[in-house]
Amino acid sequence: MPTLREMMNGTEPVCAPLVLNPLMAKMAEKAGFRALYLGGGASGYAKVHLEANLTVTEMAQTGVEIGTVTSLPLILDAAAGFGDPMHMHRTIPMTEAAGFAAIEIEDQLLPKRAHHHIGIEHMIPQELMVAKVREAVAARRNPDFVIVARTNGVRVAGMDEAIRRAEAYREAGADALLLSPRTPEEVRFVGERLGAPLMMLCRPGGLAKLDMTLADMHGLGYRILADPNTALFAAYEAMKKVYAELAGGFRVTSRPADEWEGVQHAIHETIDIDQLIDVEKRTVER
Repeated sequence: MPTLREMMNGTEPVCAPLVLNPLMAKMAEKAGFRALYLGGGASGYAKVHLEANLTVTEMAQTGVEIGTVTSLPLILDAAAGFGDPMHMHRTIPMTEAAGFAAIEIEDQLLPKRAHHHIGIEHMIPQELMVAKVREAVAARRNPDFVIVARTNGVRVAGMDEAIRRAEAYREAGADALLLSPRTPEEVRFVGERLGAPLMMLCRPGGLAKLDMTLADMHGLGYRILADPNTALFAAYEAMKKVYAELAGGFRVTSRPADEWEGVQHAIHETIDIDQLIDVEKRTVER
């Protein structure tokens, strides 16, 4: 299987949907995706907290669990990298050891604050982020490991400041840059100013809101597209609905009872239960 770095040299962007656990990873793999994204924001929501409350060890553990069921490249949203420049010498090796193919680090204050989720950013000085990127590169042991430097400067300090920061992070050794353009016009502007390789986090629904194609994005230099929320939002909506119905007398009537067995069979297929049964047939269940 090609590495993520090799995939980035392809003719279209690498599309990586959100996965939070091994089951989601297998479902995404069977859907045909070539890479996966472990998002920080969604991981925080799933723990009924925020990205700001997560630790490098629990994200690494999730990476190990996902890596036990798929060999697809997994990208880690590491928020602000879990520390200062010195801390990169633990964050990067731990991330590599957990099997991640890439890490995304942003220029935010540590510890992160909840206000990030309501549009209020606390950016660190550019010089400090440059030092973090340099130390992340120095701490890397696997040359195929991709380091993505992210700035949220677009919505905090304006496009010019975001571009200036991104250029400094690239000079410091970042393999790809991630800004947060909000409109098709901003997407194009970033691509034309910075060029490849760029990474972008899509809004819920993927590229639908931008009304742009994969070919459009690739032509502008975007080599990785990640969807950090859509899968979780869809699952949340479905689970909330079924819990509400089940709470009304502990009965679900919106779906025929005999159809649930089909869902279980689908899950068994996703987790490759036949392979596990076959192992037992050849060994302990002869």
